[in-house]
Parts: sequence; structure tokens; C-alpha cells
Amino acid sequence: MNTLDEHDEHDAQPSLQTLPPDTVLNLVEGALKTPCSNLCRPLNSYINRVFELASRDGEGLIAKFYRPGRWSKEALQDEHDLLLELAGEEIPVIAPLVLADGSTLGQWGEMYFAVFPKKGGRNFDEYNDDQWLELGHLIGRAHQVGARHPAKNRLIMTPEQATRDQINYILNGNFIPTALLTPFQEITDNLIKEITPLFAGSEQIRIHGDCHFSNLIYRPGESFYLIDLDDMAMGPPVHDFWMLLPGYAADSLVEIDIFLEGYETFRDFDHRSLQLIEPLRAMRYIHYTAWCAHQVAEDGMSHVAPHFGSQEYWQQEINDLSEQLERILDKEPLSGNMA
Repeated sequence: MNTLDEHDEHDAQPSLQTLPPDTVLNLVEGALKTPCSNLCRPLNSYINRVFELASRDGEGLIAKFYRPGRWSKEALQDEHDLLLELAGEEIPVIAPLVLADGSTLGQWGEMYFAVFPKKGGRNFDEYNDDQWLELGHLIGRAHQVGARHPAKNRLIMTPEQATRDQINYILNGNFIPTALLTPFQEITDNLIKEITPLFAGSEQIRIHGDCHFSNLIYRPGESFYLIDLDDMAMGPPVHDFWMLLPGYAADSLVEIDIFLEGYETFRDFDHRSLQLIEPLRAMRYIHYTAWCAHQVAEDGMSHVAPHFGSQEYWQQEINDLSEQLERILDKEPLSGNMA
């Protein structure tokens, strides 16, 4: 196997979508200064390119090549720094391996990559009471670390910053049929107006940012692991558990109470922030739509959502946002613990 240094300097750098196995192996071997076997198995990933590798002594490895232009080097380092801090406190995450040069980020041209140890596990799409308590412990401990200092290069999850930018990207990108531009703008403007005051004074710490059941794996004999911190952000702590709930906030009071019992074993929680769950759900709708738009704009092929860009798609999006705004305006109390 050639090392990266031996790679023909005249070889053209491939795009993220056309990374050949020999290039992946050479890059990883050169970064780790560790010989690899010939295994190079592509794994599913919507955004990045991810490969399963193995060192010659049989250690399983996962190489992640980040899509150029999505995150700056500094933003990627924010993610890695948090993972290393969490791992240093023995919180179950899968942290990147330290490369031969002492960093965790490799670079080739405009492309950054990292190498992680391979750890298998299973997902649960619903949890029992003991597991809700365990998840509260896990995320409470993670937030203890996340609250130590801010991430300087990550999204700040408030309506007037993150969501407003995403709305503007959608409106200015020729994604919406002309007839639906005004209805979309009106409903999103109304949402921003109604939910922005709810975020006033809310705590903003380093959070996972995309904590749903697919980003938690359970390893028998160990515990739940938090994985895939690509969307790490500065945001309210409540954002890191509402996506795990089995339904809307008002229908999940038992799960919320058990989770918070575990969470507050390690860290105080502002119960008033439970009122942010349904606004965060509305923001998530917009975030996902903007994410789809970015994929289409960047390579013209990544239609993640069915019928994205069609009249039917945008009408459904407007309907969903309208229903969510009505739910928010109902202001149904969520817990006797709320101030």
C-alpha cells in the first residue's frame, strides 16, 4: 500500500462523491501512521462520506470525510473539542482518534476528515422508564461539560438567528413556486414573531443539536452512547431531549418527568424552558427544509424529502407550520413544575 506521501503529486483530487478506496486508505494511513488492511466499505451518510476500515492488527476504524463548505475548520474543531472533553469525563461518546501530528482533523485540499474507533450498538425507537432515567443521566452529564464554555464557531439556536437565516436562504433560492412564496413568508414571519420572546433569557450551552433515537446507540454491558455530533450547536438544553419524546410535549408528561429526574441528578434544569419544545419543533421543520434545499443546491441530486420543490411539498410545509403555530398559541401547561 502506498502512503499518501508516495501518492503521485499529479493525481487530480477527486470530489467528495468520487473518493476512490485507494485514496481513502492512503489518507488514513498517512494521518495515523498506521498500516490498514484492504477493507474500505462505504457506509450510508446523507451529508458526508463515511467508510469502514481496519488496521492490519484488526482494529475497526471509521473514516469520516466532511462535505467541503458545510463547516469551517474551526467549527469542526468545536465538535471535536466537545467530544474529547466528554470522553475525558468518561461520558459515553465516540471521540475522534488523535492523529500522528497531534490533531484530530486531517486535511486534503479543501476536504477535512477524521478517524474514529468503530463501536457497534443498537438503536431503540422507544424507551422504558429505566431507560428514560438513564438518558436523563447521560444528557445531564453531557450538559455539565457543554456548559463549561461556549463554542465560538457554531450555530446559535434562536429564532432570530438560526431560523431567520434558514428562512432567508429558502426564500432567496428559487426553491418555492411563485404562488406559494407569500404564504410561506407570512407563516414563517408569524412564527418568528410569536416564538422569539419565549427564548428571551434562555440558557445557551453547547448541545448535541440533533439528539434523536438514531443518534443514540446502546452497547450491551455498557450504556447508551451519544453519537454523530455533526450538528452540535449553542442552544437551550431542552433541545437535546424533545426529539426523543414519543409525541407532542403535552402528550409526553410522564417521559419528561422521568427524564428530568435523571437529568437533575447531575444538573439543574429550568422547567420554564419546557415551553420551548413546540417552538423548537417548528424550527426543526424549517431547519430540515433548509437542509434539503442546501443538498439540492450543492449537487443537484440529493432529493432527501419526497417531492421536494413541488407545489404539493411546499403546501404541506405551510400547512404543517400553520398547525404548529396553532399548537404553540394554545400554550397548554406542560408540568406542575413549570414556573
